[in-house]
Amino acid sequence: MGLAKEKPLYATPTDYEDDFCQWTFEQAELLRQKRFAEVDLPNLIEEIESMGNEQLHALESSYRLLISHLLKWAYQPQLRTSSWSITIIRERSHIFQREKRNPSLKGRAQSIIEDIYPAAGREAVAETGLPRSAFPAECPWTPEELRNPDFMPD
Repeated sequence: MGLAKEKPLYATPTDYEDDFCQWTFEQAELLRQKRFAEVDLPNLIEEIESMGNEQLHALESSYRLLISHLLKWAYQPQLRTSSWSITIIRERSHIFQREKRNPSLKGRAQSIIEDIYPAAGREAVAETGLPRSAFPAECPWTPEELRNPDFMPD
């Protein structure tokens, strides 16, 4: 005699498109109970990948803001403000925390910096009014300098 098939945990599982928050709670409970056959695997895989991409995007954003402010700091010293200092401190802190929690991203810092430097340069151009040619073609600072809380370009 065969075993009776287990009744689904949720009679009407929440659709990913209808209520994302409820869907996540249901998926987590299904995983906790090891009810893998009921898990919405395609959407769960997509969301896990998306979480990794969000970490990368946030790190890129912090490096972009940090570099654009360091460019302004270096190329318009007469206009330095406490707001610039605060942004530099804050973004370094964000970078430190994100790389601490995601060591694989720390290893990609040089590539991230190369990717976002053109955008950081455009922001510095827009904010300073200086021509693009006033700034280096490539980021003038190493990842270590960018992370260093005591480093400020003169």
